[in-house]
Amino acid sequence: MFTCTLKMPLAMASTPLFLSVEDRPLETIVPLADLFRLLGDPTRLRIVLACVDERRAVGAIAEGLGLSSSLVSHHLRLLRAARIVRAERQGKQVFYLAADRHISAMLAGMLEHVAEPAGEYPLDPS
Repeated sequence: MFTCTLKMPLAMASTPLFLSVEDRPLETIVPLADLFRLLGDPTRLRIVLACVDERRAVGAIAEGLGLSSSLVSHHLRLLRAARIVRAERQGKQVFYLAADRHISAMLAGMLEHVAEPAGEYPLDPS
């Protein structure tokens, strides 16, 4: 099972994480929607998940997922632009990994959520 521990800096502890819709500026909603749109593509999500546990080269990602290197490179370009993954160069080789602990923690939480039995949280709260 994939687990991730997230520690919040003390300065952030007093800031409410979830604000009401009226208090949340549109400048934060649009980038968040874009992030979810990018991760809504199954191929891109598989690529990001491949980069969560360890850094990987394009060829290794492509081979592991059964995709072409050019397709993986195209998706990685979009994911890098959105700061979902980052690249680390080692000599002539470029390795990709999840951009930061926020991305890793979000994916860990979502994977945990979809693994829960559906009956645990009924749709009708009554």
